[in-house]
Amino acid sequence: MKVCKFGGSSLANAEQIRKVCDIMLSDKERRVMVVSAPGKRSREDIKVTDLLIALANARIGGQDGQSQLQAVISRFAAIADDLGLSGAVMQTIEADLRQRISADSINSLKFMDCLKAAGEDNCARLVADYLNSIGRKAAYVNPREAGMLLTGEYGNAQVLPETYGNLARLGECAGILIFPGFFGYTRQGDVVTFSRGGSDITGSILAAALNAKVYENWTDVDSVYAVNPSLVSNPHPISEITYDEMRELAYAGFNVLHEEALTPAYRKGIPVNIRNTNNPTARGTLIVRHRVNFDGVVTGISGAKGFCSLNMSKYLMNREIGFALKVLQILADEKIPFEHMPSGIDSLSIVMRQEVFPPDKEALITKRLVDELGIEKLSVNRNLAIVMIVGEAMARTVGVTARAANALSKAGVNLEIINQGSSEISVMFGVREEYCNYAVKELYKEYFLR
Repeated sequence: MKVCKFGGSSLANAEQIRKVCDIMLSDKERRVMVVSAPGKRSREDIKVTDLLIALANARIGGQDGQSQLQAVISRFAAIADDLGLSGAVMQTIEADLRQRISADSINSLKFMDCLKAAGEDNCARLVADYLNSIGRKAAYVNPREAGMLLTGEYGNAQVLPETYGNLARLGECAGILIFPGFFGYTRQGDVVTFSRGGSDITGSILAAALNAKVYENWTDVDSVYAVNPSLVSNPHPISEITYDEMRELAYAGFNVLHEEALTPAYRKGIPVNIRNTNNPTARGTLIVRHRVNFDGVVTGISGAKGFCSLNMSKYLMNREIGFALKVLQILADEKIPFEHMPSGIDSLSIVMRQEVFPPDKEALITKRLVDELGIEKLSVNRNLAIVMIVGEAMARTVGVTARAANALSKAGVNLEIINQGSSEISVMFGVREEYCNYAVKELYKEYFLR
């Protein structure tokens, strides 16, 4: 069995939906189809999910939301009409949307998740109806009935362990199953969503639950590339990459796959194949546990903005047992996650997402560090970007970090931070945000164009 997830661009209109259905029907092993909400039909268009967010905000703000509702209904109706579907499916979709907006909106997060989930849910109904209309056996799967159980963190839900056993029963069903991505239900029956782009996670969960042969993630690019294609013309395509490499690259800006999506597939050892809906003959990129073929020392280069570092020093810090633990406990008390923790003999830096460390938190935490731990020097460096070089072959190659640092030095990019993980498959460089894309391009030249 193959589990196939199709992104919003692959389902944006009737023409695209016909393409994805042809892809499903071209291989009898493709039994489960996970759908996103319809995406943009053109650069100026609006995604259905964003239309639903606007609708939810209107209702939360006390408006009737009728104009926003009509925009969503019209979008689905245009697809249904172009697919030649009967009015019955649109009656079902409209009734579903009206039922959702009539719910209590006092808990705005709960209400927002309920509305956001309508994009994937009703897209799944449309696709199932279309397949049946052309004489192919297909069934819409209700995530609640199937047992897609998640934690109650609205907008950032996590899968519950019993979900895998629940979903395994789908393997006994005949025909093609159309499963809406992005959301599930709490044990209490409330709709909850993953973070944005979470349909990737749904597909991975289903692949793991069904012990799939492969998890195909269909999008709008031929493969994963060694660098963001918007930064470099004709970037080097990656034919094979490990879970660990992909996880590192996704963390630092690769947006081909949701950064949480690999975990279920990784735990079961299920290969993930990134494919292009608009070019289905392309083999794409295969994400695997181990690889033996390497095109070069570095597999990929990525960069992400929006970081800051909290830098501290104290004489004889290294002799103080539990010092780092105490620092992290202060951050934990304020519910602030950290990303990296490079250190020296008497110095320590905590790298965080800037959004989790606003000025009020900064003032509170720096005061506690001085008062409770006797920190002698403190500074906060904001507006940083993280640039990473990633590659399994780096661990067996001498001079990779020096080569990267030298290339950035020659390009005039000052390094604020250097950090290498214990796995040695990645090196992280902290640079000023304004140098992020420039640094990525210079590193790409160093490793792929020489």
